[in-house]
Amino acid sequence: MAPGFAPGALNGLKVLDLTRVLAGPTCTQMLGDLGAEIIKIERPGAGDDTRGFAPPYVPRTQESAYFVGVNRNKKSVTLDISKPEGQAIIHRLLGECDILVENFKVGALAKYGLAWEDLKDRYPRLIYCSITGFGQTGPYAPRPGYDALIQAMGGVMSITGEIEGEPQKVGVPVADLFSGLYGCIGVLAAVNHRHATGKGQRIDIGMLDTSVAWLANQASNFLATGENPKRLGNQHPNIVPYQVFPTQDGYIVLSVGNDPTFERFCKLTGQEALLADERFATNAKRVENRKLVTDTLTPVMRSRTTKDWVAALEAAKIGCGPINTLKDVFADPHVQARQVIVEMEHASGETVQVIANPVRLSETPPSYRSAAPVLGQHTEEVLEQFGLGKDEIAKLRADGIA
Repeated sequence: MAPGFAPGALNGLKVLDLTRVLAGPTCTQMLGDLGAEIIKIERPGAGDDTRGFAPPYVPRTQESAYFVGVNRNKKSVTLDISKPEGQAIIHRLLGECDILVENFKVGALAKYGLAWEDLKDRYPRLIYCSITGFGQTGPYAPRPGYDALIQAMGGVMSITGEIEGEPQKVGVPVADLFSGLYGCIGVLAAVNHRHATGKGQRIDIGMLDTSVAWLANQASNFLATGENPKRLGNQHPNIVPYQVFPTQDGYIVLSVGNDPTFERFCKLTGQEALLADERFATNAKRVENRKLVTDTLTPVMRSRTTKDWVAALEAAKIGCGPINTLKDVFADPHVQARQVIVEMEHASGETVQVIANPVRLSETPPSYRSAAPVLGQHTEEVLEQFGLGKDEIAKLRADGIA
């Protein structure tokens, strides 16, 4: 462990990280936050693609904000794995690593002798996690996967957006993020299996699979009816009213989760007469009469400011909330109380801000040991740790291998 940090839940595990961009790095950053040692292999002279996803840069550094946000607690080692010398070093690292995570296109690592089939017998305890667009099997397996493409093909875009508008992707790359988190879950399950049996295994994460999996109630609705869900804008498909309403000075989310809450809402707003109308009496009826409910409540919600509504609705224990900008989010007293921003010292000497890990563990909390590394920051340190001498490392540098 780094000095000054308590051992994390995954302390002692070594991860060879052959990932880049977002899905794979999300997986390995989670493992790193929980205490694993992450050795991130990057291309000499170029590194992870997201190093170039800028501007914006972190203030007073040459590091992209994108890269810094998803690569903390990792050691950057530059290595050309397309060369036999680079592959030989990978094997030296694998001799002591527990987990390999990669997000190359299907079959790409076979060119370097680093596919699962090449390694599973040589390293029987190795946990090998592959994150790709479409998984290792099926007709689409060879295709590259991109977040927007997966959101489109996975169905979420068809149910996101205004009723009469065009399909919309989610404002952050959720297909990448979910795939990385599912990959982390798979790794943790495989670690427990290895504790019991001594055997490693392959984890096959397809972004399209994960996108279908998190369609959640919308997928269940389709399976129950055979009907494609329609876009509802900011409304809920199964609960009404559970949506955005305009207020006197902006907007608010109103979340009426059940009939007793709707009764309290009607009494609070002077709409008790609605309770005697069978079209409003139960959630099922309100779903059937969605437009009527929305049209009836819209002028009611326009009568007060967002701040006034939040105060009144919260006092009546009715779910609601303002629609915050990111500036609002980070100024929110609850968000601040939860300490969701972490400051870390960067190799440049500057302080960088990152988002805290949301997994709160009482005994082995996430730690923030090192900010995202500059390219190749730990090459000498790691290669020496795995037995290479300074002259060997210097030759690798001279030959463009490291």
